[in-house]
Amino acid sequence: MIMIRAIVRPEKADDVLAALMEAGFPAVTRYSVAGRGKQRGIKIGEVTYDEIPKTMLMSVVPSADKDFVVSVIMKSARSGAKGAFGDGKIFISPLDAVYTVSSGVCDSDMEARQ
Repeated sequence: MIMIRAIVRPEKADDVLAALMEAGFPAVTRYSVAGRGKQRGIKIGEVTYDEIPKTMLMSVVPSADKDFVVSVIMKSARSGAKGAFGDGKIFISPLDAVYTVSSGVCDSDMEARQ
């Protein structure tokens, strides 16, 4: 299992969520976040905004589905055909275990069962 964290433009978050749902990956946690990348913020007139609103989407998927899910996110989060500066980032991390709070069951061997 892997955890995918995608930081996208807020106006693209619903498109990404719809694309993931259609692709069969409905389990996503959504956060409103603020930050900046290499652009170091935006200057409008004399005012510099150094923290830009973004949305973080977090999902846990089988490792075998990583490339497919990343592709779905990229296609739905990209601005225009070629994309634009500030469209976001995708971070992928391995998971050691997953616990269900209500049952206490550890699903660390979830991939083996799939």
